[in-house]
Amino acid sequence: MTTTLITGANKGLGFETARRLIAAGHTVYLGSRDADRGRRAAERLGARPVVLDVTDDASVAAAAKSVEADGGGLDVLINNAGIEARTPDGGVLGAAEATADLLKEVFETNVFGVVRVTHAFLPLLRRSAAPVVVNVSSGLASLERVSTPGDPAHAYPGIAYPASKATVNMVTVQYAKALPEMRINAVEPGYTATDLNAHAGHQTVEEGAEIIVRMATVGPDGPTGGYFDIEGTLPW
Repeated sequence: MTTTLITGANKGLGFETARRLIAAGHTVYLGSRDADRGRRAAERLGARPVVLDVTDDASVAAAAKSVEADGGGLDVLINNAGIEARTPDGGVLGAAEATADLLKEVFETNVFGVVRVTHAFLPLLRRSAAPVVVNVSSGLASLERVSTPGDPAHAYPGIAYPASKATVNMVTVQYAKALPEMRINAVEPGYTATDLNAHAGHQTVEEGAEIIVRMATVGPDGPTGGYFDIEGTLPW
């Protein structure tokens, strides 16, 4: 039985990924900051709820202890929890309006949260015969795409979200180099309609979750240290 933990999984891409992996036979720990929302989501799916706030050291440590006490190990970690800085009307703050405090807030979840959770669960992942880590990134993390006129990513005006996801890509590469026994990759789900973007995305969560599920189920001979969308490798 494959055991999987997904952060930020009580809704959106995390919830759909959990649904798909449970259908594939995984035992899924559904991570959620809110205990009630997490419990309700887990009950709908047949998952195991875990209270997990990726911005809080104590919460992450407690979640790791809970998973260890329940089953002992972990085969797949999906770092899905993420936030984007938006204005009250749903817009994105441009580069000229961005502040250091704004970047700190976004990085706390999108970057430090990935490191915090990965570090806490490494001992459990090391018990697996074929450990896998999937870091949910974004096409906006690609320096090539964001700097290429005509590419949809070029039109995005903000700093905080793309910078955080570009950092996630670097974290992914460095983890993969340091832990060659694991398959560790970053994925771009595509512009998916979720709460993150006020449901402005043109894809469904079913479409967006496809690459997450695909990379969560790679075997020991699968890729590692890569950056992928549903069509293949993306440019850094």
